[in-house]
Amino acid sequence: MAKPTSTFKCTECGWQSAKWAGRCGECQQWGTVIDATADAGQRLTATTVSADRSARPITEVSEADVSHWPTGIDEFDRVLGGGIVPGAAILLSGEPGVGKSTLLLEVAARAAKAKSRVLYVSAEESVNQVKLRARRTGALSDNLFLAAETDLGVVLGQIDAVKPELLIVDSVQTVSSSLSDGIAGQPSQVREVAQTLIRVAKERGLPVLLVGHVTKDGSIAGPRLLEHLVDVVCQFEGDRHTSLRFVRALKNRFGPTDEVGCFEMTGDGIAEVPDPSTLFLSRGITVSGTCVTVSMEGKRALPVEIQALVLETSAPNPRRVTNGVDSSRVAMLLAVLDQRAGIRLHDKDIYVSTVGGVRLNEPGADLAIAIALASAALGYAVPHSFAAFGEISLAGEVRPVSAARQRTSEATRLGYRTIVDARTGSIREALDVAKKSAGTPFDRELDAVF
Repeated sequence: MAKPTSTFKCTECGWQSAKWAGRCGECQQWGTVIDATADAGQRLTATTVSADRSARPITEVSEADVSHWPTGIDEFDRVLGGGIVPGAAILLSGEPGVGKSTLLLEVAARAAKAKSRVLYVSAEESVNQVKLRARRTGALSDNLFLAAETDLGVVLGQIDAVKPELLIVDSVQTVSSSLSDGIAGQPSQVREVAQTLIRVAKERGLPVLLVGHVTKDGSIAGPRLLEHLVDVVCQFEGDRHTSLRFVRALKNRFGPTDEVGCFEMTGDGIAEVPDPSTLFLSRGITVSGTCVTVSMEGKRALPVEIQALVLETSAPNPRRVTNGVDSSRVAMLLAVLDQRAGIRLHDKDIYVSTVGGVRLNEPGADLAIAIALASAALGYAVPHSFAAFGEISLAGEVRPVSAARQRTSEATRLGYRTIVDARTGSIREALDVAKKSAGTPFDRELDAVF
């Protein structure tokens, strides 16, 4: 008699194998390979639909129960598209220590003070530890219920007992279910916990906020299926050594994904920053090697100051140190300045940094970086009323960038009188405008400095 063969399948990518493996050979995920032989011969039959769940025209669907519910934190509501939608599953991820629990405790406190029953399930801290943080941040309320549970069954029992209007689970990787094998945090456990909580959210119209851990490369830990199950995926970003924090929406079924919320970590908790226009600017005297650009963070136009330092060196390999900007982008701009503007910096130590710890990833900052480097090399100081943005090509052309009108409008509103953009045409013309605004003689030869 022939021996029955088994087929094993990865629940993440669908990879199949004749034998079981602890790690998928395609997507390299651990614990996602299961035996698919038992389900191979089963066929799903149709189920009779009840009258209250039957399909109906979209024009007859009421929108009264799916309107946004403001959390009381305007910056968080901006990212969510106006607030929390009943029955929505929201995943908030971020690095350890960035402030995820502090932000959600503030959301819970605002909701509780608005006469809503909130259940905060902490699977990483005890209720006493959460209360200590709540007392420090002023988040105490009678409508805020705390529970320190790691078992999914007990969490569901807490939901039945409290009957909350908002559920917060911190975090989804530390809760486990008895229906799934393995310890908490494994892909099968994370999938089971998330699916159960999302099903409860949809059935009861209960919004659920889930905290998710991130891996070493910055992606959300656990199976990728988790991001597809939830309605909103928010990324909490920020350097632990600085107080500034950003919340971005990577996925949002109820609003835009290009909004950014700004926060600042203080001794009393987390505070909103509705106008972050002065966070990334220095307040010192006018010196050489600085230039302000207007960067787009979502739909926001933020002025960011770029600083450059050029030093003489006798080392055979000059240093190239960058902070907040792409090092390869700076290397390209140095080559363009050498070939298209005659500023030779190949034998100089170069230091380029942004103010306030912000990171610029868009090409719109090219022009400001080039002007800051030229200012540091030639020794003239660009005034504080000068701003520049634009992409620089290898041919030395200043190319237009997205949202140019919005950048110009914001720079004008903040008092920048000289704005240099793609209308200058070339990098040499932009440097000439910067020299004129600094009062440097226009006919000075660039090569004479070297």
